[in-house]
Amino acid sequence: MTSRPELALASASAACPDSTAQPHLVRSRSAAAVIAEAATHIEQEGRLPAPVLAAMHDAALFRLSLPAWLGGAELPLAELAEITEEIAGADASAGWCLGQALGCATAAAYLDPRAAEQVFGPRDAVLAWGAGAVGTAVPTDDGYRVSGTWRFASGSDHATWLGGHCTVTEPDGTPRTDAAGRPVTRTALFPRSAAEVHDDWHVVGLRGTRSEGYTVDDLVVEDAFTLNRDSAADRRSDATLFRFPVLHVYASVFAGVAVGNARAALDRLVELAQTKTARGAPTAMRDSPVVHSRLAELEARLGAARAFRVRVLDEVWRQVEGSGEVTPAERAPLRLATTHAIHEATRVAEQAYRMAGATAVFTARPFEQRLRDAYAISQQVQGRHENYELVGRHLVGLPVDSIFF
Repeated sequence: MTSRPELALASASAACPDSTAQPHLVRSRSAAAVIAEAATHIEQEGRLPAPVLAAMHDAALFRLSLPAWLGGAELPLAELAEITEEIAGADASAGWCLGQALGCATAAAYLDPRAAEQVFGPRDAVLAWGAGAVGTAVPTDDGYRVSGTWRFASGSDHATWLGGHCTVTEPDGTPRTDAAGRPVTRTALFPRSAAEVHDDWHVVGLRGTRSEGYTVDDLVVEDAFTLNRDSAADRRSDATLFRFPVLHVYASVFAGVAVGNARAALDRLVELAQTKTARGAPTAMRDSPVVHSRLAELEARLGAARAFRVRVLDEVWRQVEGSGEVTPAERAPLRLATTHAIHEATRVAEQAYRMAGATAVFTARPFEQRLRDAYAISQQVQGRHENYELVGRHLVGLPVDSIFF
């Protein structure tokens, strides 16, 4: 590959010249090298192959958001995002699986310690879960009977445990409510082997995440293996990371994935420009003033979005670290910076594809996969355009009542 002159904040590497200060980032780069070599296999097989998983476990990447007492790193959001960015630069599906697992792993801080050790203690432990409280949990004497089907469990193929978000339902089918009249929800954790996993991940992008659905029917789950991830009453750690709602963790790490994927697409475009002359063009791409200006614009677009994400996540973290709580004053900039990063990264990946011309349509080239992955990333709730509306309501002083804020 042709080397590219670095610009400030253009990549994860450029952001941290003193890599010894972030040993987790150094280890992630070692894993990324293995992942990049396996990227074709990830896409073709629709899963993370064993050597990739081994490299990620060797680097302890799936433990970066676990509580310290479980051997976890409890990393700040900005560092978690930087690491998923690094991994996504090697392969977006691997970055996405890591981001999903990092969000799920924060559940350990809300579990009974015995249960947390059983779920997350093994070296290869990975928890995956699907979206939404679409299951039911009927109380028993010492736990719940859990039933439901969940979809979009990224990393379910290599997960050791699965989780099901449930509405607590009385034996007569009546939903249980809290003092405010809202439905009571619990997330039940169970071994992957206890669920029926469905082969339903046939998609355009992020094929390697194997974000399959799964079902359990009347499965008995001990109370110790259930939690409400965003309930202060369930939280058993005062570490700053666990004070953030889990959707804020996802917003941060998936914004990192989006930027890493776009960074790789843009780097490949710069490499292509060194050698390609488009049919009928008066000059090679590298000698074209139009190409020069468009490349610079894309660098500025991606670099600005990344810098905004880095700054906001760092500032919000310091504020929550000092106050101990996440208020709308922190929620708004975090939601804005992460959504903006995903949107801008999608545009950069799209423009890299277009500028590559007919070269981009070949599967042997990276452009079409990077574009498909970018679009798949942008379709997830963390990247939806409605997030701007939530921030806008806050900016004009209106109340915001949404779990995505």
